[in-house]
Amino acid sequence: MSIEDIIGQVLGEKKMKLDLKPYKGTRDVYPEDMRVRQYIFDTWSQVVESFGYEKYDAPILEPLELYAAKTGEEIVEGQTYTFTDRGDREVAIRPEMTPSIARMVAARRQETPLSARLYSIANFMRYEQPQKGREREFWQLNFDVFGSDSISADVEIVTIADAILKKFGATDKMYTIKINDRELVDYIAREYLGLDDKKALSLVKLLDRRAKMKQEAFNEIAIQIVGMELLGKVKDLLDISSISDAEKLGLPETKLQPLMTVISKLKEKGIRAEFDITLMRGFDYYSGIVFEVFDNNPDNNRAMFGGGRYDGLVGLFGVEDLPVVGCAPGETTMLEFLTAWDLLPDLKPATDLVLVALNPGAEAVADELRAQGVNVAVDFTGRKLDKIIKSADKMGVEYVLFIGEDELKQGKYNLKNLTTSEEKSLSPSEIAKTFSTSY
Repeated sequence: MSIEDIIGQVLGEKKMKLDLKPYKGTRDVYPEDMRVRQYIFDTWSQVVESFGYEKYDAPILEPLELYAAKTGEEIVEGQTYTFTDRGDREVAIRPEMTPSIARMVAARRQETPLSARLYSIANFMRYEQPQKGREREFWQLNFDVFGSDSISADVEIVTIADAILKKFGATDKMYTIKINDRELVDYIAREYLGLDDKKALSLVKLLDRRAKMKQEAFNEIAIQIVGMELLGKVKDLLDISSISDAEKLGLPETKLQPLMTVISKLKEKGIRAEFDITLMRGFDYYSGIVFEVFDNNPDNNRAMFGGGRYDGLVGLFGVEDLPVVGCAPGETTMLEFLTAWDLLPDLKPATDLVLVALNPGAEAVADELRAQGVNVAVDFTGRKLDKIIKSADKMGVEYVLFIGEDELKQGKYNLKNLTTSEEKSLSPSEIAKTFSTSY
């Protein structure tokens, strides 16, 4: 059905009712919800900026080929919103930010100062089955450091992930950081199991889905990939729970060293990271250290977010490559974590007071208060006072200011605290001082 047909149908059927619900997998964000979202965004920004990261943004539409190059078949073919635009170009609504920022850095490869620390907070869309913690439209923080192949860059990204949770008031018992090395996994697939590139990639994707599968289903697919004769070796890999276990399988120390170094450096910072040989991260572009942060709450026990190293992506744009490591916490899973652990503060609306205009001159007082930094909503509905007060209370606004003819003559106005019912007669400067000292 064309846009013209839809418009014609809506205009032609007067009795037709439009749906009140948002598009499936998305959600309406009302002011009380927006306060929570903004709190999360502000906290994210404070933490990453404290580490020297600078904010950027990118288009919500990109050429489809940008994601086809490295994102992964499952997301590109099964989850990406794609369409042909009016210029006959195949485009996609961004399902993630990593290819976009890699493109942007590649476009200014020579001008980019190294190491470049960049972050964004943006929305994305994927056509997947909506469920707890997963939506079709979602918001995400992306922070990446470009230009350093030092293990210190990997450590910094994990440190920031930990710092974000600590900034929200989380303690170590509330979450677990699990870590692995895709380079080590590739070595195991090729040298320990003797798989070719195609089978190695298939095994990586199978291991990435293992936690969501029954053992019988996992074994069946594993046999199809590696054969019955190698199933025992795969099971031995799954039994690895520490670096020492990996060493017992005869894996060379040189391949284990990056993991050992990252875990050791994090420990020096007071951050505990657990080795998990099955941790893969779903995207094809990961090339080294990868990690995920898990919520330990029994009612919300799941992976919240993660990240890792993706060297090689910048070079796909025909410029000299850059090493990169990054991370991407999502707003939805972060909100669930904060809610599950009761970490959300009491967030008040941006409006400081509702001004009840009982005289036309009240508008000038509102302007004077705004000039002194007070956020004022003027109620000029002419409703009864009790209804205005109830409305302010519904908004979550704590103060109501009454301005009538007598108050205008005196230059002092009745400020009522709806929480305590206390009422004071104050000048505009005294009112402004009340709010400047209440935060």
